[in-house]
Amino acid sequence: MKNTLVVVLLSLFSLTGSSQITTDTLLVGYTTAPPFVVQEGELLEGINIWLWEKTARDLNLNYKLVPMRFRDMLDALKNNEIDVSINPLTITSERNKSFEFTNSYYAAHSTIAISEATTLEKFIGFLKKFFNQDFLKGLFALLMIIFLFGLAGWYFERKENPEHFRSGKSGIWDGMWWSAVTLTTVGYGDKAPKTKMGKISALVLMFGGLLFISGLTASIASSLTVNQLSSNPEGFMAFKDRKVGTIANSGAMEYLNKHFFKDVEAYSGVIAGLQDLKEGKITAFIYDEPILKHRIQEDPDLSSLQILPVKFDVQFYAFGIASKHSELEKQISQHILTITETQEWEVVLNEFGLTDI
Repeated sequence: MKNTLVVVLLSLFSLTGSSQITTDTLLVGYTTAPPFVVQEGELLEGINIWLWEKTARDLNLNYKLVPMRFRDMLDALKNNEIDVSINPLTITSERNKSFEFTNSYYAAHSTIAISEATTLEKFIGFLKKFFNQDFLKGLFALLMIIFLFGLAGWYFERKENPEHFRSGKSGIWDGMWWSAVTLTTVGYGDKAPKTKMGKISALVLMFGGLLFISGLTASIASSLTVNQLSSNPEGFMAFKDRKVGTIANSGAMEYLNKHFFKDVEAYSGVIAGLQDLKEGKITAFIYDEPILKHRIQEDPDLSSLQILPVKFDVQFYAFGIASKHSELEKQISQHILTITETQEWEVVLNEFGLTDI
């Protein structure tokens, strides 16, 4: 009889404990992160808001939304001061030591936002790339060939061909002119050698010049391509030695630190970072692609910014749950998994212009 009474009491206690999960008022922290959490005045909307409201409604969860700064929200979740964070939190090993994560509901890449260069800046950049050391070396060699063969042509022709190669300084200029038009295969025909040595010089200049011009053109083209690739902002590692920005305590910040980025400015919000990017205080802002795209598309003041076609570091988003709510985490995780497998979830993503990877 006593054993039966103990079993009944334990069962009642267990039921009371499990029902407490659904009857207590949960403190749910959030901070704006469009398109996942969008706040316009007192109105809250976005993908995460929809997902949380449906989950809470289906599981009969009582909750109170608490607006917080991102860093404060993470600290509060870590210290069990709030119960849930419904922001798109990237699942990382470091965060997982401090609080629980639900099943992931969305995956996205990090990307890079830069300030689009003006037409004048693009032109100046092209000139800097074109007039590089290799180009100047080639130009100097070209001028030396023109000078030497022009001088040789004048020397061999000055006596027997004075009508084409005059004497003195004027004749030297005639030699330079003949050498230049011969080397470049223009061949005006206004000046031509008559002597044997003059014709031999012309042959060497024509065939040797043809090879030299071809090599010089290929060298300049190759140099421009290499310079373009090495300074191409579409490459992630091209920004390693530049000043970049990202969100403090974010997955992107952790990723940049792991890849030894030297000059990273940490921001509390995306807008502040993009504004500094627009003003030229940083060269790039690195963060989650859907959030950056939404901010730039929705804010006319940021229209001069662009997203580079580069993706890296897959981010898996989930809700954060305080470590004291392990049973709650299991319930929410299972329900999120159920929701994200429905057609309704695809419709919600499409409404905000998103597709899962």
